[in-house]
Amino acid sequence: MRHVNLAQPSTASSETARHINRHIVLNIIRHRQPISRADVSRHSGLQRSTVSLITEELIGDGWVIESLSGDRPRGRKPVSLTLNRRRLVICVDIRPSEITFGVGDVNGAFTLHEVIPTPREPALALRQILERAQKLITDSDAVFEGIGISVPGRIDLKTHQLVFAPNLKWPITDLKGPLERKLGLAVELENAANACALSELWFGPPGPVRDLVAITISEGIGTGIIAHGQLITGRRGLAGEFGHVPLVADGPPCSCGNRGCWEVLASNRAALRYYFESGSKANQSDEAKFTFRELLALAEQGDVLANRALGRMAVQIGRGTRMIVAGLAPETITFIGEFTAAWNRYRPVIEAEVQAQSIAPEATVLRAAEDGATARMRGTMALVFQKHFGATASVLQ
Repeated sequence: MRHVNLAQPSTASSETARHINRHIVLNIIRHRQPISRADVSRHSGLQRSTVSLITEELIGDGWVIESLSGDRPRGRKPVSLTLNRRRLVICVDIRPSEITFGVGDVNGAFTLHEVIPTPREPALALRQILERAQKLITDSDAVFEGIGISVPGRIDLKTHQLVFAPNLKWPITDLKGPLERKLGLAVELENAANACALSELWFGPPGPVRDLVAITISEGIGTGIIAHGQLITGRRGLAGEFGHVPLVADGPPCSCGNRGCWEVLASNRAALRYYFESGSKANQSDEAKFTFRELLALAEQGDVLANRALGRMAVQIGRGTRMIVAGLAPETITFIGEFTAAWNRYRPVIEAEVQAQSIAPEATVLRAAEDGATARMRGTMALVFQKHFGATASVLQ
């Protein structure tokens, strides 16, 4: 993605204008496909001759395909433009308990989905990712643009290494370098919450999004921040670790080494802890095997203690969320995770906590992601494809 260096301003070259126009045309096709060249010209404001040159280039590069469409009784049928579904990304979502593999196309559709347990050793995880990627590339005649990887931690922007992943319990790990050398494909890594934020920009509800926070709730809590249509990464990529802000000084110990962090109070693990601390009749020996999905199922069946545990979780989600509302004042906060399966039940609890101390004249919209189960994977697609679609990909809708 190209950025203007204001410290060293220079006159825009014809090449810069060409790249911008290419991004505009590509994004209009993405959002409005199938679409004719004439309609691309109308929506973009570019001359038809310019649109024709750009679309021919995109067709030649394999990004766009054309086909006859329409039902005119007489005369030539119009030619429509669509994105080429054979431009693919290998998607990898690493979580403390499992790694999900997928193949996604430029339109956000998946053609493969596979889950394996997460190895304790990063070297073994790297080998398994490599083996699966090699097989996918060998077995397909499509074009792979790269590999997108979402991780439950932070990536150093200078070294491109995983440097902070307390729930994963891996040391500083280089996933990008070995995979790129072995596969010859670009590898893009990003924090899971940032990936979800990108997913919202690319595949979320229609309409431009300028200020957004994506909150992922799973084994831990992560936040991805979009401000003025751009992902905020902070110094060396460490921005957004609200999950490790202590809210209770003498609270439970957190995997990061502090006590009372937001994620130790409001994560899936916190809800499970609340359930077993509440006097549940569940066998204590089964605690390690009992999952958050099972807790949700119990609550749905009317289990009082399960509902109470999830209610406590919702209160803590709300208390941490009001910290984000007060500090960032985003237009929208989107929640991603298994918890959103019970969103309609617990949303009022979260909203009440946020509104209790809100000072903003306009309330921030709180909503669950439309397809939270695939948000991380879709975000890994956006990581790779955004290099070709430019900054307009996030706001031109």
